[in-house]
Amino acid sequence: MSILSLALTRRWLGWLAFTTVFAVVCVGLAQWQWARRVEAVAEIRVVAQNWDAAPVALREVLPGDAPLAPAAEWTPVVLEGEYLVDEQVLVRNRPLAGRPGFEVLTPLLLASGEVFIVNRGWLPTGEAQDSPDVVPMPPTGRVDVIVRLKPGEPTIAGRGAPEGQIATIHLPDLAERIDDGAVVTGAYGLLDSESPAPAERPTAALRPAPDEGPHLSYTFQWYLFALLGFVGFGWALRHEYRALRADETGVPIEPRARRRPSDADIEDEILDARSNQSR
Repeated sequence: MSILSLALTRRWLGWLAFTTVFAVVCVGLAQWQWARRVEAVAEIRVVAQNWDAAPVALREVLPGDAPLAPAAEWTPVVLEGEYLVDEQVLVRNRPLAGRPGFEVLTPLLLASGEVFIVNRGWLPTGEAQDSPDVVPMPPTGRVDVIVRLKPGEPTIAGRGAPEGQIATIHLPDLAERIDDGAVVTGAYGLLDSESPAPAERPTAALRPAPDEGPHLSYTFQWYLFALLGFVGFGWALRHEYRALRADETGVPIEPRARRRPSDADIEDEILDARSNQSR
């Protein structure tokens, strides 16, 4: 029997099909990891382009009711209005540097009559209750605010929150809570600065670290696994073929002979032995 005839048997065709499926799955996972890397690199590029840009008017970046374009995320915009402190809510389950905490959302009533949601920053969970010990008050009266735009978040099924708190920054839900004006639902803003500045404020949002993650190495690993699947298939097929040939011929499979040392290798061993004896 030739090795090709063995490979075409039903059992080995089954193993080939299994190996092929395994390779297809590995390639699919590799492409998924590559897509994740492309997304991460695109996000890093957007942060680099927009974080330190000069502030612009809100409607230059967010026209109408359209959702925020991905390329416009983190863009600084300048706003003028008055905080609606009575409509302020806390977003729960917001850890920072390993500490549990909340984010403070304070609606800002603009001169146009619209309401824009401002995320004023992060506060730690209190010592004795599931809420911050103190929530710093925003400035009263007219205030100039610079924020960086962020898209709203989706709802989280089955997750609720106590009175005065929310589980996620879902802008349409916030719009239903506020009766003082039409809420802008295309984006909200991470507070950068406000004038007049209060004596204290929640911890400001940090610039995202430019980390694309391990997706590139995982991509190569999955492609390697796909290749190793066929290598293992070939090795197993050849091993069985040699065993069958040995049974047919009665000649046992001989292990590979060790390479005979060269004269130079023998000479090096003698010199090393003499050197050790002279010490």
